[in-house]
Amino acid sequence: MSKDTMIGVAILAVCVVVAVGFVVLVAFPGQLGMGLNAADVRLDAVLVLVSVAFIAILGIGAWIGYTMASTPPPQPIEEITAETEEKKESPK
Repeated sequence: MSKDTMIGVAILAVCVVVAVGFVVLVAFPGQLGMGLNAADVRLDAVLVLVSVAFIAILGIGAWIGYTMASTPPPQPIEEITAETEEKKESPK
């Protein structure tokens, strides 16, 4: 596995773990000892909007990680220059 693929897999995994953890923390705050009181209820609208934006950003990060993990590494520059020189030298 190439270095770019490993970095892409790491980015993808971190984004997915953080996204799942964030959703669990927001959706089930009572189970984690973070119960909402009456003063916190008015912040729900802002919380939902921020949550959606945060998940969207993590989704973009996960997409970048997936793309890096699934894209083959580029051809080394030495091979490209060697091919170019061979084409110039070969007679037509």
